[in-house]
Amino acid sequence: METPSDANDLRGYYFKLLIRRPLTLILVGAGALIVGIALAALIGPALGGAGFVVALLVGVVIVFAIADSRAADAFFEVYAQQRGMTLLHGRGRLPPATPLLRKGDDRYTERSLQGPLAGGPEGTLALYTYEEETRDSDGNKQTNYYRYTVGLLQVPECAGHVPELYCQRKFGFRALEGLEDVFRRSKERVELESEDLLDKYEIFAGKSQDAVWLRRLFAPTFIVWLTEAAPKKFAFELVDGTLCCYVSGHKEDTEDLDEMAAATAAVAKRLRDESAETS
Repeated sequence: METPSDANDLRGYYFKLLIRRPLTLILVGAGALIVGIALAALIGPALGGAGFVVALLVGVVIVFAIADSRAADAFFEVYAQQRGMTLLHGRGRLPPATPLLRKGDDRYTERSLQGPLAGGPEGTLALYTYEEETRDSDGNKQTNYYRYTVGLLQVPECAGHVPELYCQRKFGFRALEGLEDVFRRSKERVELESEDLLDKYEIFAGKSQDAVWLRRLFAPTFIVWLTEAAPKKFAFELVDGTLCCYVSGHKEDTEDLDEMAAATAAVAKRLRDESAETS
């Protein structure tokens, strides 16, 4: 079996493995037969035949879903082994250190990898989800799911220089920026002399933050990296030395996971380098 490049590469392999097992064939076939016989007896032969076909298809879909889950497990196990990381299966938790990691009514990781990010510092790469519950006018509860791939690193040496820093993807129009800033009482917008950066990002820091230090942090090379080389829809949050980098969606292929790990390590390195220069 070749090394998979994403979580879908092994799906066909596991589906064939499962569907060819005698126990699978017996369970799917027997379930479809029971449904078909029951409908035929209760309603008629025609509906019984249709029920048999539908139940058979449902059984195949269930087998496919199981194969998909096993394929994803196998992919992440191989990915972790090749990069010297530890894979944590099932739901887990991340420390609520930054705003993203505190959002929602419930929050969890579905898979997380711990170890060296891009062969560098120890950190966490995780498929993270937070849920928000809402109710409509009739009182019916609805759950909205927000999924991210996050890279988490500790950068304690920069906490004294920049306690809070938020580099968010830009949404909306610049005409609304002044109105938005009114509601950010504890933070202030960081203005930098780069149109490309301002077109893609909104940057905020604590009100007591040293503006000169921030300008040095966002050196031209770092700005070029953020605007041209960072992953698509990349953003990061830094609070008291905890760096949380993230992109929308769960990334389940080697290229995207490697890119996210490398981007997290790159931001951490820039923070460490500037902190070392200042010290």
